[in-house]
Amino acid sequence: MPFTAEHDALRETVRDFVSKELRPHAEEWEAAEHFPNSVFERMGELGLLGLRYPEKYGGQGGDYFTAIVLAEEMARCRSGGVGMAITVQAEMATPPIFKWGTEAQKQKYLVPAINGTKIAALGITEPDAGSDVANIRTRAERVNGHWRINGSKLYITNGVRCDYILLVCRTGKQEDGAHGITLFLVDKELPGFTVSRKLKKLGMFSSDTAELSFNDVEVGDDAVLGEVGQGFYNLMWELQGERLIGSAGAIAGAEVAFEETLQWCKQREAFGRPIGAFQVNRHKLVDMYTDITVAKNFVYNVAEKWNREEYPVSEISMTKLVVGRVTSTVADTCLQLFGGFGYMAEAGISRYFRDSRLIRIGAGTDEVMKEIIAKTSLGL
Repeated sequence: MPFTAEHDALRETVRDFVSKELRPHAEEWEAAEHFPNSVFERMGELGLLGLRYPEKYGGQGGDYFTAIVLAEEMARCRSGGVGMAITVQAEMATPPIFKWGTEAQKQKYLVPAINGTKIAALGITEPDAGSDVANIRTRAERVNGHWRINGSKLYITNGVRCDYILLVCRTGKQEDGAHGITLFLVDKELPGFTVSRKLKKLGMFSSDTAELSFNDVEVGDDAVLGEVGQGFYNLMWELQGERLIGSAGAIAGAEVAFEETLQWCKQREAFGRPIGAFQVNRHKLVDMYTDITVAKNFVYNVAEKWNREEYPVSEISMTKLVVGRVTSTVADTCLQLFGGFGYMAEAGISRYFRDSRLIRIGAGTDEVMKEIIAKTSLGL
């Protein structure tokens, strides 16, 4: 196993925090479709938002498996949106800042994200550009020594509450496709940066998801992250980490759902005995247990390569594809085993059923993963 005694100690700390400070509020936050910003602040205080970042920026200096531990344990809070919002902060919006940011950018954006006093978002998807990232239309034009940004972004996690956004913009011609895309760090407080609307979703209720508008938002050269025109390539690197950590959290969620279903099958009786005593149900449980174990170990195998700073694009795509298939099967099977109660809104398993569907869409659909695998591994 890739986990050391230090990882085990971290897991115990995070599990205790989740159990005492997050899980008791799950029902309230789901009903409100919101959780308080104080969760970010509290996790910053505990050092949980900078597990992999150097101590000089307020981080803990850990390896990639510290992030895996956090993703797995956040799955136990019974509110998938909380874990997703935290993952966007710690493992999606901020890694590019650490990798390509100037020292001034790290101090302004990375440090407060690690201590939880600023909330970050990542702006990629647009109304006409989801999986087709190279087709984005939000544009940043050079005007009088500044950059002027116009456009919109859609389905942005943390978009309502964020203090800043890592924004993907076109700085070249539309026909240039993947070329001529640049990353910008844009403060929410700037004139012209508005939240068009908060979006309602199938699942992940407690996380805020927004449509954002940019109308003549002006930023300086100090807002450019990395090199002008290299944003697409930087983003492709970010997406590998996003897909991998998302897969780790998703398969952990499947494991939690399985554990709760196993207990239900031991306690719930029908026809004079526990429903887990029926062979058909026992075999369903065995199938889920096996699939989860195999998928989780594949996540760990690929995570070890990412931890060594390898770039296993095809294997990360396989990981996300496999995890998506397993979580969908687990969600459906668990709900079936819970029967009528599982279909009720009050049942945690119905929430998992809704939340689990996102992994097959977010950060690249199943179909996109298959295209990547076909190109990188099969030469098709």
